[in-house]
Amino acid sequence: MASSLDVLAACLSSGMTVAGAASAAAWSAPQPLAEVLSRAADLLAMGADPARAWADPTSDHVAIAALVRLARRSAASGTALAQGVIELAEQARHDAADAATGASERASVLIAGPLGLCYLPAFLCLGIVPVVVGLAGDVLTSGVL
Repeated sequence: MASSLDVLAACLSSGMTVAGAASAAAWSAPQPLAEVLSRAADLLAMGADPARAWADPTSDHVAIAALVRLARRSAASGTALAQGVIELAEQARHDAADAATGASERASVLIAGPLGLCYLPAFLCLGIVPVVVGLAGDVLTSGVL
């Protein structure tokens, strides 16, 4: 997602039209983003209103919804779309890193249970039980009890 947004930002920064940049970025984008970019590029190339071209009620992805809002706001107010897309790419990259970190931390917690179930009985049988049996044998043969 982030690399596709980087492509879109690079195209916009180089001076391409929004329709041309969206069309160029759609080729390398993941499926949900590619659909939004292709639809917007086609509608903008035909001369549709930018608010209509960037309307995407079906997307539930946060980055795509943010891109659609940014593009609609940029078309209405004239702000630079490229800088906003760069910031969205950075945010998408940050979110992906957070998700990967969370997944690795969950995996390390989930693997501790099976390892404990495997190693704890072995530790008890091979480490603790021989020591207790040896001490109990010494105590019982010495006549202390």
